Amino acid sequence: MLGRLRKSEDFERVRRQGTRWRGRYCALSAARGPVEADGSNQPQTRVGYIASRSLGRAVRRNRARRLLREAIRHLSDLIVPGWDIVLIAQLPIVAERTRMQQVQEELLWLLNKAHLIRTAPIAK
Repeated sequence: MLGRLRKSEDFERVRRQGTRWRGRYCALSAARGPVEADGSNQPQTRVGYIASRSLGRAVRRNRARRLLREAIRHLSDLIVPGWDIVLIAQLPIVAERTRMQQVQEELLWLLNKAHLIRTAPIAK
């Protein structure tokens, strides 16, 4: 299960401490998440989305965020827990011909480059 980054200080920490990888449709920044204060043994991966005004008006920015959210949701079981990830939409993502499958494939490629893909099967 993925959490959400909501606070600007979390976004700033990922930008400052994390590493960035860039693709055609989005850029990915990742940093280790904070240690859980409640003492739970389950570290959570949190994801934040950035779609700046340079992408266009609200409809285009919302579409970019929806594509990124859906793509990461499909890949959530593969992601290593305990990381904070920021996805930054790039201009080609708002083109009408861009499909979710393309964004998902690129996101998988970026996560693999960032070494955030599990190698062992998930025990359920």
